[in-house]
Amino acid sequence: MPPRRVIGKETRECIQSGVLYGYAGLVEGLIARIKKEYGRPMRVIATGGLAPLILPHCCSIKATDPFLTLEGLKIIYKLHA
Repeated sequence: MPPRRVIGKETRECIQSGVLYGYAGLVEGLIARIKKEYGRPMRVIATGGLAPLILPHCCSIKATDPFLTLEGLKIIYKLHA
């Protein structure tokens, strides 16, 4: 369960908020820098089992696929097997 607010009133809530919103801010900043460097529109997909936790807090991410990385590794393995 995500924290109810950004500024917590108890230690546990403060830590949860710092981890969740801090990581979401880190992801947003990284996406912005990559988009600026790339210079063209792109679709951003969050991957991994915890991606759905970050998705509601990142406006740059439009989709999530928890198995995308594994599917890519599977394709690479089949190409080289």
